[in-house]
Amino acid sequence: MLLLHYPKCTTCQKARKWLDQQGAAYETRDIKEDNPTLEELREWHSRSGLPLKRFFNTSGLQYRALGLKDRLGEMGEEEQLALLAGDGMLVKRPLLVTERTVVPGFREEAWRQALL
Repeated sequence: MLLLHYPKCTTCQKARKWLDQQGAAYETRDIKEDNPTLEELREWHSRSGLPLKRFFNTSGLQYRALGLKDRLGEMGEEEQLALLAGDGMLVKRPLLVTERTVVPGFREEAWRQALL
């Protein structure tokens, strides 16, 4: 299992603590220092079954600075994936990647299901 996180993010810290409490074995990756590649994002999006918009950190400074709230609807999937691959801070975090699924953001129930 892989956890992409930003160490200073309190939600990411909460997610790590929760995973530790569950006794889950996982690797961590700093999303800012080692952002996901285009290929990884393409695969993870496909495995998640979620709309691509869910992979964007909509509350982030970069998202707002680029005016993505108004622009995402006009962009194609490849353009959106390229944006995400170009800046890890645009990616919703924490991002949990398991063998079966991918879950952006920390919602305890969704993560509990991913661990089953």
